[in-house]
Amino acid sequence: MEFRLIALDMDGTLLDAAGRVPDSFWEVLAEARSRGIAVAPASGRQLATLRSMFTGDRDPGTFIAENGTCVFHGEKVVSTTLLGESTVRSVIAAADAAGLDLVVCTPDVAYHLPTVSDATMTELQKYYVSREQVRDLREVAGTDVIKLAVYTSGNAEELAYPPLREAAPEANVVVSGANWVDIMAATAGKGRAMAALAEEMGVGKHEILAFGDYLNDYELLQAAGTAYAMENAHPDIKAIAHHIAPPNTEAGVVTVLRDLLGM
Repeated sequence: MEFRLIALDMDGTLLDAAGRVPDSFWEVLAEARSRGIAVAPASGRQLATLRSMFTGDRDPGTFIAENGTCVFHGEKVVSTTLLGESTVRSVIAAADAAGLDLVVCTPDVAYHLPTVSDATMTELQKYYVSREQVRDLREVAGTDVIKLAVYTSGNAEELAYPPLREAAPEANVVVSGANWVDIMAATAGKGRAMAALAEEMGVGKHEILAFGDYLNDYELLQAAGTAYAMENAHPDIKAIAHHIAPPNTEAGVVTVLRDLLGM
């Protein structure tokens, strides 16, 4: 296997239908690491959440969190990409006007209002293990904000993306899931984070393998020498992938990696 860096999206890609890492993955992770291959979960999830999912000897040591705005490697955060305060305030106002539940993310904590819906809170408990309530999100607009995330129980691409795109025209606004939209600095994204990480590690593009399923994985797959879209992926992601992996509900990532590793 010629790869030295493997980037794995989480939801809809590595994780199963219940949002769990397949048990069969841990053997594959151990084999890859024994060969000196870095494995990096690359997700819109919070760093604290990702680290809680990979503990002890199952910790890969490298994470691309918050859609690339927070990168962890070598036991420390090696890079963060901050969002300008004016953009943060503009999005807060737009989300409030549209009645959208907004999360303000820093490298360590996710802030939200106490008035978020029950559906939103269920999602926050899954994606943000380190979170705090504030009475007014403008109180934290001037902190080290790396990402803004909006959840809607409807179609995010149709309902949330348009007003957020208008509120942050110079930012990187991505539909990160069927119900999520993320807003980051224009220079941020999974692909750019992975490219910077690869450069620091001395890894060439041809040595990078990536898996993804949704629109926030677009740049990630473009930055990889070999890109796999899941069978369940968004059509735009399938269109740019070199290969199609079996669906996440059938442990498609594990199936492909076992084959590539000759296991």
